[in-house]
Amino acid sequence: MAILSRRMVPLALAGLTSLASAGVAHASEFPNKPVTLIVPFQAGISVDILLRGMAEVAGQHLGQPVVIDNKAGGSATLGPAYMASNAKPDGYTIAQIPMPVLRVPHLQKVTYDPLKDFTWIIQLGGYTIGMVVPTASEFKTFKDVIAFAKANPGKLTYTTPGPSTLNSIAMELVARREGTTLAHVPGKGGGEAMAAILGGHVMVNVESTAWAPMVASGDLRLLVLLNNKRSKKWPDVPTLAEHGYEWDFNAPFGLAGPKGMDPAVVKKLHDAFKKAYEDPKVIELFERFDFSRLYLSTEDYANEIPKQYDYERQNLERVGLIKK
Repeated sequence: MAILSRRMVPLALAGLTSLASAGVAHASEFPNKPVTLIVPFQAGISVDILLRGMAEVAGQHLGQPVVIDNKAGGSATLGPAYMASNAKPDGYTIAQIPMPVLRVPHLQKVTYDPLKDFTWIIQLGGYTIGMVVPTASEFKTFKDVIAFAKANPGKLTYTTPGPSTLNSIAMELVARREGTTLAHVPGKGGGEAMAAILGGHVMVNVESTAWAPMVASGDLRLLVLLNNKRSKKWPDVPTLAEHGYEWDFNAPFGLAGPKGMDPAVVKKLHDAFKKAYEDPKVIELFERFDFSRLYLSTEDYANEIPKQYDYERQNLERVGLIKK
């Protein structure tokens, strides 16, 4: 083993001090270049528009632009998984973390550990998810839907963006609670779902607020919300909780970076996005696209993640989807 000479020891110590100082300087100077925010959905949908608005305001507070990088796929896990595997923990690459990031690992093998591979920054909001039918439908209320489903097991057709989405899990939980079965017709959501429901190919559509314009125009009827609180926009529409179902389907989301981030960098990102969260222009986007406002601090968000992860496992077990 090589032995340092007396002359080399001070040089080695100086080098270590220099590296430590460089690390401190890096944190204090962050950010000195644009920050990339990975959005695991396609550009142009409501959550993408919301996060672009937040990124613009957060960038003003950071002093550097926050650039959106859309990486859709893998049931909204592709982008976060890519970040966990490839991004440096320097704060310059972060991602939106939707609930599938905590759900899919219970269903299949993934390349990341949701409890170990992320640095949690801030929880921001949740989705409004509702059940709609055509206005000409025989179903005038959610109770009508349940009555039909119980009287005709397997005959009620409904569409959601996919079989492992919160939307479909919620419907299967309801079916089991009511002692009946439903016919799920998985789709891609958005325009495809609207075509399916308006064209009479399915009886019910359950998804986030892509249906809002058609509810406003009178083409669709909104029967129930999966959230635990009524919406300001549709104050007369009841929630599943009001119908006696105990599950919480707010589908919270937030921001995270790769594991090992400097707490000082995390704080700067948290503070910038918290200011964006409170900005009137961003509040208007939350209201326009019917997102719940569900802020949690860095510490509270990190503490909440294991609970959300376990809650996803429990719901999947209830509907028989948990991987063996």
